[in-house]
Formats: sequence, C-alpha cells, structure tokens
Amino acid sequence: MSDVLAMPDSLQACQTLVEQLAISVAEWEQKYAALEDKHLAQKLEIDYLLKLAFSRRSERYLEDPNQLKLDLGDSDEVHDAAEGLQDAKQEQAAADELIIAEHIRKKQAKPKKTRDEKLPAHFPRYEVEAEATDEQQNCETHGPRELIGHDRVETLEIVRPHMKVRVTVYPKFACSKAPECGVASPERAVGLVEGNRYDTSIAAEIITGKYGYHLPIYREQDWFASSGWTPSRSTLLNIMMQAALLIAPLMRYFADCVREDSVIGTDDTGVTLLLPKNIPPIDPNDPRSRRIHEVLTAARAKGDPSVGAKMWAYRGVHVPLNVFDFTVSRHRDGPDEFLIESGYTGTIMADCYSGYQGITLRSEGVVQRGACNSHARRKIFDARSNHPVVASVLLAMYQELYDIEDRGKLLSNEARLELRQREAKPVWDRMRAYLDSAVVKNLLPKEAMGKAVAYVNNQWDALQLYLTSGDIPIDNNDAEQLMKQVAVGRKNWLFIGSIAAGSRAADLMTLVSSALRNDLDVSSYVKGVLDALLSGSTDYEQLRPDVWAAAHPDQIREYRREERRDRADRKQFRRALRRQAKRQAAR
Repeated sequence: MSDVLAMPDSLQACQTLVEQLAISVAEWEQKYAALEDKHLAQKLEIDYLLKLAFSRRSERYLEDPNQLKLDLGDSDEVHDAAEGLQDAKQEQAAADELIIAEHIRKKQAKPKKTRDEKLPAHFPRYEVEAEATDEQQNCETHGPRELIGHDRVETLEIVRPHMKVRVTVYPKFACSKAPECGVASPERAVGLVEGNRYDTSIAAEIITGKYGYHLPIYREQDWFASSGWTPSRSTLLNIMMQAALLIAPLMRYFADCVREDSVIGTDDTGVTLLLPKNIPPIDPNDPRSRRIHEVLTAARAKGDPSVGAKMWAYRGVHVPLNVFDFTVSRHRDGPDEFLIESGYTGTIMADCYSGYQGITLRSEGVVQRGACNSHARRKIFDARSNHPVVASVLLAMYQELYDIEDRGKLLSNEARLELRQREAKPVWDRMRAYLDSAVVKNLLPKEAMGKAVAYVNNQWDALQLYLTSGDIPIDNNDAEQLMKQVAVGRKNWLFIGSIAAGSRAADLMTLVSSALRNDLDVSSYVKGVLDALLSGSTDYEQLRPDVWAAAHPDQIREYRREERRDRADRKQFRRALRRQAKRQAAR
C-alpha cells in the first residue's frame, strides 16, 4: 500500500497536486512529441537507406501526366501573354524538331556495325603450320592428296609485360703519354634515382598503376613479379617519391593555370592519415604547419591512431586541368590558401560547406560562390515520397531549367546569358512564388522535404549566380565526379602514411587526373613529362596535357571522345523527344 498516492486532506493540497500532475503531463507530452519526431526522422532515414541499397541509383525524373497540377500562374494563357515568350516557345519547338531529325538522320546514315574479326594490323605476327596426319594427306583410294591452299586463322595472344635492361656504354679517353690530362667521357644522363638505375617508363607504370588503376603498392609488386622482376615495396615507393619530387614545380604551374580560370569547381572528400610517431613542430615559414600541429596534437591527446584528413579537388571549368590538394582537416585554411591567399579573382562552384560560404566575405567580394543546383534538386528528389505533389512541381521546374541549359550548351557566353535571362529567370521567379506559398510554408522543418526546401531557401542567391554570367555552369557535377577517383583509390590503398605522402599523392593524382580528362594514354603522358623534366626543360606550357595531346595525337584515346559525343547526342535527343511529347499532350 506504500505505492498508493496519498490523497490530500485540504483544498490547497489538492490544488498543488493538480498543478504537479499538469506539469508532469506536459513534460511527458513534450517527451512523447520529441520521440515521435525522432521516430519519424529515423523512419525517413531507414527508407532512404533502403532506397539507396535496393532501388535504382538514377535520378532521372519523368513528370507523371496524371500528377495533380497546381495553377501557379504557369498556364499557356499566362505564358503567351508575356512579351516574346511565344516566340521563344516556337524557337524551342523548331530546335527540338531539328535535333530529332538530325539524330534520326545520323542514326540512319550510320552503317550498322558488322562484327569485325580482324585483329589490329600493327601487331607482330608469326606463323605456325598445323600438322596434318597421314590419313589427311593420303586417300585410301587415290593415294597422296594434292595441296590446294591454306586456311589462315589469327589468334590473339598476350605476353606478360616485357622487361629489358638498357646498357649504356660510356667510352673513356685519356692521353697515354700525359696522365695529368685526366680522363674524358660523355656526360652521364640524369636519372630519377641515383645511378640512373630505373627508367622513367618504370616510374610511369608505378604512378599509372596506383592512381590510374588504383592498385596498392603490394599489388604492383605482384604485377612486376609476373614479368620476372620482383622489386621490394620500398623500391617502388622510392621511385614514385622521386617522380613526385620531380613534378612538384610543374604541379604548382598547373595550380596557377587553374587559378587563371574565371570559374573553378571544387569539392573535397575524406582520406585516412596515420598519426606519425613524432608530431612536426610549427614552422613559421609554412602557413599550414600550425594547423597540422594542432590537429595531430589533439589526435595524440585522444589516443587516436589516425586522423580524418581531406583531399580537395579544384577543376578549371574552361582550363582543362584538375588539381588536387591535401590537408589534415576540413578547415577553411585549405580553400583560403589555394584561392584567396594565391590572389584568385573569379567564381567558385561549391557545396554549402561553411568554409565555402564565407569565402566571399573573407575575400572582400573578390571571390564569388555559386551553389550547385544538382545538390538542391537531389534533396528534393530524395524527399519526393514524403510530399509527392511538392516534389512534382519543383522537379518539373528544375526539368525546365536543365532543358534550357541543354539548349544553351553550344552557344557563346553572351548568347547563353541572354537565353538564361529570357527563359530561366521567369522559371526561378515562379519557383520563388511557389516556395513562398502556403502549401510549402506549412511543411514541417524536420521533414525531408522541409529540409530540402530550407536548403534551397538558404542557398537561393548562390543557386542563381549562374544567371549573371554565361560562363558559369548551373551545377558542380563535373568537379564532384572527381571525388570518385579518390574514393576508388581509397578503397584499395586504404590510408596515407604521412603528411609528405599526402602532398605527393595530391600531385600525382593531379598529373594522372588531368591526363584522363584530356583522354590521353596516362602512362605515355607521364613518361613524356618525366623525360622532359629530367632533360632540364622548364617549358611547362608544352607539358600541359591539352598542349601535349596536340603534339602527340597518337596518344589520344579517340574512342573515349566518341563515347562522350554519342552519350551527349542521345541525352539531347531524349530531352527533345520529351519536350515534343509534352507540347503535343498540352494541345
């Protein structure tokens, strides 16, 4: 009976008890509401992870013709009343007809590929004659058969990578009767390592293997062993380290070239940095040393074996170079040093990371930040099951915006800017009106769609920055795709062993990634660069991959360019068909 609540014996005591019960009920209601919010958030997260694991990854959106349509001032009557908009619609329809007709014409004119069994003519060939049996050479009835010809069957073989040793003989000359004259001999060639023991082709294969094919060093050791040479891992690392030291000035030149671009796309991803035994002291001549010392000291105090370092990518939108940079943390020191402290003036395309958002203020307006519309669209796309009507309206508007960009790809900067102002700006105005409508304003802030709308509202000005210039892209997809090159390698080589190794990795990734961007044979390009630098060349412009490609057209992977052109043509054709079908359905 001790657990039974004692009944009050006075009116005041009753009032006090009621007040206490009311407070307790209110507290439990608050806890219940908090648990409900947490349950909803966890349910949405679980749904998202299930879609990520089992659903298709494509973000392609096709508007459902049966979807509920909301009157947002977007009817044909309202559009046709706008000055010049009807002409724009007719121009778009004519352009779509031309795209469709041209694509069909190319497809019909392109001969159907027949299976070509011929092997490349430049491959060396050797003949092996098949042995015929006595029964095949002699007939039981007529005796020996007459040879009337041969059937030739070509079979492709592969020989493991062939290693060979180049022996350079240096003649020595001396005066036989005057030894004081000394010995004369040709000057020794400069090599990557002492004694010129390993050719640049070896270094090129090591670099291409690790950063082109994402092979860790121990696998490269097995690869070389299959050719009969089994180097130690320290030997491979030493060769690669010497190559990284050699290309360091060239990589600084590449960074300067990217900073000359009016628009730079940037993104970052994490890499694991092993904590060194000895934390480097602060170097007053190195602006990064203080941050390195702080991060590593904090990790040592926590007893952590490693720290979460960052690999940054800076992609020139118009300069065909990709530059990587390594830092020990995601502090704003990274982009500030690369951009502001290096005197960059222009526009960066980046996500909503705070280090990027404040870069305009820190640079006193010299560097502008444009937000990625693909990020904003993706957040809406991922939340479409939460509020399908809101998602349908916003995704349809983004579909219009990307259709406009698709039609403006081949235009000049001036014509593209005029197209954006004429057609894209009204779409943004309609989007603003819809985001300010009651149906969107009443979304719960913790819902997935509420968060997506909040992202768009918070990044509103940065998302529209591309409307102010014809050379700013609508999104940052190209720069973000560079993170795949880091991520695939990270799953193989797992970690970076030291700060110096991180900087070397960034330089080598810069060299390889820039070669891939220009569709070059990576190994041939890397060897050409190393040979030129070892010869003492400082004509860095000739070593840019786009310039080097023009001088070495045989090293260009044309099939990659053809694949990219075909993919772009198919995408443009599908969009034109969709716009045509939409116009026909509206009639």
